[in-house]
Amino acid sequence: MSWHATGRRRRTYGAVAVTVLFGSPLLLLLAGSLREPGRPPVVAPPLIPEDPGFAAYQQAIAHGDLIRATANSMIVAAVGVPLSLLVASLAGFALTQLPRRLTSAVIGLSVLAMMVPATALLLPRFVLFRTLHLTDTLVPLVAPALVATSPLYPLIYYLAFRAIPADSYDLCRLADLTPMQTWRRMALPQVQPVTAGLAALTFVLTWSNLLDPLVYLYDRASFTLPLALRALAAMDPHNQPVFLAGAVLTTLPSLLVIGVAQRRFMHSYGPEGAS
Repeated sequence: MSWHATGRRRRTYGAVAVTVLFGSPLLLLLAGSLREPGRPPVVAPPLIPEDPGFAAYQQAIAHGDLIRATANSMIVAAVGVPLSLLVASLAGFALTQLPRRLTSAVIGLSVLAMMVPATALLLPRFVLFRTLHLTDTLVPLVAPALVATSPLYPLIYYLAFRAIPADSYDLCRLADLTPMQTWRRMALPQVQPVTAGLAALTFVLTWSNLLDPLVYLYDRASFTLPLALRALAAMDPHNQPVFLAGAVLTTLPSLLVIGVAQRRFMHSYGPEGAS
């Protein structure tokens, strides 16, 4: 049996295992969202509910104001994800251009920064945004992208840029390319799978972020999807399908983004991309 056939079979088994592990709760979530609102809640909804319908989705959109919340979340993701990737890729590329001793020091500081709990920064950040009169706006939700969202992202880009053959950098120097031109024309196109993976991860973290909106947003018109879903969770237990419908609508974009990123990885690192 060839190496490619063995690798393809392992990926198939892995995909089936992941689908079974994470697909079963999603099926139950979908089944529960198709139940008629107002009925007594059940411990475990059947996979095929009696008289399935979309009434819960209509109520979830109306009562949770999900259209406006989706627009707010889209704005945060559309600004935060590209900005975070831009900052992270520039920082990671800059690390490859620094002297080794200075690079080691910066990496050490980044590792220390990752050890700081996010909740420890809430109070100073809140005071800062409150002083600047930026609370109850989407600015505090986008602001973490200015520092690449997480110290881990520049380190991932640094490792990816380091894996590029040194000859490629030498050719850029012979062509008199500036560091910015080298980053844009040569380095960044060669790490597209890394960019796709970090984009998916950043989108999921941004899309599902509840803590920051809970701290900074008060007006219902500025709620993001996690806050709108939290409001649906406070409804009467007889309206449990409404909450489940909101959860389905909130989860679908993340699944779509992860699926696109997974296809990008398979195309780049699978037998077809490697050949």
